[in-house]
Amino acid sequence: MKPIFNFSAGPAVLPKEVLIQAQAELPDWHASGMSVMEMSHRGKEFMQIAAEAEQDLRDLMQIPQQYRVLFLQGGAHLQFSMVPLNLLRNKSSADYVNTGIWSKKAIDEAAKFCQVNVVASSSDKNYSYVPDLATWQLNPNAAYLHITSNETIGGVEMFTLPDSGEVPLVCDMSSHILSRPVDVSRYGLIYAGAQKNIGPAGLTIVIIREDLIGHAASSVPTMLDYKIHAENESMYNTPPTYAIYMAGLVFKWLKQQGGLAAMEQRNIEKANLLYDYIDASNFYRSPVALENRSRMNIPFTLPDSSMDAAFLQAAQQQGLLQLKGHKLVGGMRASIYNAMPIEGVQTLVAFMQQFAKDNK
Repeated sequence: MKPIFNFSAGPAVLPKEVLIQAQAELPDWHASGMSVMEMSHRGKEFMQIAAEAEQDLRDLMQIPQQYRVLFLQGGAHLQFSMVPLNLLRNKSSADYVNTGIWSKKAIDEAAKFCQVNVVASSSDKNYSYVPDLATWQLNPNAAYLHITSNETIGGVEMFTLPDSGEVPLVCDMSSHILSRPVDVSRYGLIYAGAQKNIGPAGLTIVIIREDLIGHAASSVPTMLDYKIHAENESMYNTPPTYAIYMAGLVFKWLKQQGGLAAMEQRNIEKANLLYDYIDASNFYRSPVALENRSRMNIPFTLPDSSMDAAFLQAAQQQGLLQLKGHKLVGGMRASIYNAMPIEGVQTLVAFMQQFAKDNK
């Protein structure tokens, strides 16, 4: 039987070791007599799971003590609203960088609550690059500066951070969190939906500097106030318990792999393998600027879009799944998150070589 490799952009592939452990622990977690799905979120068993998950995440990302880690719900979409509702702090405007479809969604949502200053945009070239930092029109009086450091759909990644001065830097890190080390102290707030590089859908991670908590207006709904979640250790209401448990297993797996520096080297190797083949081929093309190519989400096109259906059908027959590009951009997209083994990329490249040979 051919091995199956899942290139889905999210919900995405999970480490096989994690799935096997979760399978073994599903009916009875550590002789507790309960599945994690059956536990009270306030019971000692789940409190242990949540505490270990937070500590392991802190260890992996070297999160400073003055930052709180929140396990929330609602995905990155809800953070598009929660960020302005909590971080405006009586200011009237916020800076946003528009590097893709997810950036644009964040901008549109923030515009409901404040004046949005788009300080830089790559929409002029179909979101295929990150604008030069020197061209960003930053407002020193902005409430915060928002970036999307990896655009899942367009495959554009930001490797250099702006100097925002005293303005807090807010980052949607959903699709590349934990793929490489980051200096958390450079950010005021980081948020990430878990379903791409951490665990199953339903969990959202928020890492927020403590001085940015507690500034929501009294009219902000309780569930949208970071202060409420921080004061209640992410347990104000029933959290996504099983998703937190799964994330915790992934964090432990990452530690076993050598941490984020080791994962970065693996991710560079995988991405280079695919990009090098695409660049050497006269059949496939990458639409993204060389210096901004994502290591996690790699879009590519064929010579003629009429070939797409045949490519996808043949790939699926070879056990290569979920390679169809997003409906808004078309083409192909291979998402090669931490859990994708190098063998998956090697198999994909071999298939692409054969498909190109058969269709020239």
